[in-house]
Amino acid sequence: MPFFGTQEWCEEYMDRLNKNPAYAEAARTWEGDFVFIIRADGPLDHDMYLWIDLWHGKARDGRVLQSPDEVQAAFTYEGPYSNYVRLVEGKLDPIQGLMTGKFKLKGDMAKVMRAVKAAQELVSTITLIDTQFY
Repeated sequence: MPFFGTQEWCEEYMDRLNKNPAYAEAARTWEGDFVFIIRADGPLDHDMYLWIDLWHGKARDGRVLQSPDEVQAAFTYEGPYSNYVRLVEGKLDPIQGLMTGKFKLKGDMAKVMRAVKAAQELVSTITLIDTQFY
């Protein structure tokens, strides 16, 4: 069972995304990579950064970053560790998280709002990973 935010977890997430036909359909026209910025909070004593390249319903690549500046991603999705835990557990919707200020998005918000179903499938796929938390 991988720890959240590790390379092993990132690879498991990409594998599950690539095997999810509902995500493939919902994101068939999506073009854009994300850096997920997980801010130190609660038991997590350091910031973490995950990059995932999403393209037409597939995760083409992904890895743990040492800094969000390592890549020039189209989007960043940022929030404290405790909110990410709620997201991974399926207790917080990603769009609701944005609207209530629990997460911050940098990038084309209109594009994301047109892809709500894809965002929901991204999160529903996350909840399938047997994740260990810190």
